[in-house]
Amino acid sequence: MSEYLSVARRMWHLLEPLHALLYFAPEARQVAADLGYDVASRWPSYFAWRTAPLGAAGPELVTATLYTFSPRLVARYVPQIWTVAEPAKVLDARLLAMDRALTALIDGRLTTAQLTEAARLARQAAENAGPAGHPLAAANLDLPWPEAPHLVLWQAATVIREHRGDGHVAALLTCGLDPCEALVSVAAIGAAPDTEVAGRGWSAQEWRDARHRLAARGWITPDGTATARGRDEHQAIERLTDHLAAGPWRALGHSRADRLAHLLRQL
Repeated sequence: MSEYLSVARRMWHLLEPLHALLYFAPEARQVAADLGYDVASRWPSYFAWRTAPLGAAGPELVTATLYTFSPRLVARYVPQIWTVAEPAKVLDARLLAMDRALTALIDGRLTTAQLTEAARLARQAAENAGPAGHPLAAANLDLPWPEAPHLVLWQAATVIREHRGDGHVAALLTCGLDPCEALVSVAAIGAAPDTEVAGRGWSAQEWRDARHRLAARGWITPDGTATARGRDEHQAIERLTDHLAAGPWRALGHSRADRLAHLLRQL
């Protein structure tokens, strides 16, 4: 499987932005507002969009599967989000949002034949994402496939993205990083802005405590910068994540993965 680690990493970089349109596209924001969600904050619709495949999940399940969010932040919105719109309605709405966003994105970039081919290849990869131990991927795999190729492509990207994310949680657990420590370690190497990782509901004291724990392990310096060991450990986590994410691409094979990558780069 090791020969597919770089394929898994490359495909993640190409598919993650496609999946993430759901959380950032203005079309999705408008659909969320039409459902009744407060879009002044990103979190109500984010938690609804992302966890609706699990059903009307409670705060413990959402916190467990998303991992790096503070339980307090999750509890602020879950389960209240399901009183705004039930999961089945949210699932229909997210396809509507993606229909609008992707129609604008794809126009002029892929022909109908290319889009159909990309959707077919991505679905083949997604259907070979082993669901065992991957709850968010499994929940999305349980959903019926839409008919339109651009929505098939998006749903496949979502399955594959959540499959990788589920595996990343397993890698964090294997390496002994709790949710707040995981965010501190990412901030320490500069892989994400502090405002992004610190915005997941952890208090300043919890952030400082996590820093102290990582400093005691030799992962970061007292000022929060990653040490050489911390960078090595981060790379080890990423390699393990790639290893756990390689299954769909091993099933698809190098040539078909390369073809899908070529088509996705145009988006």
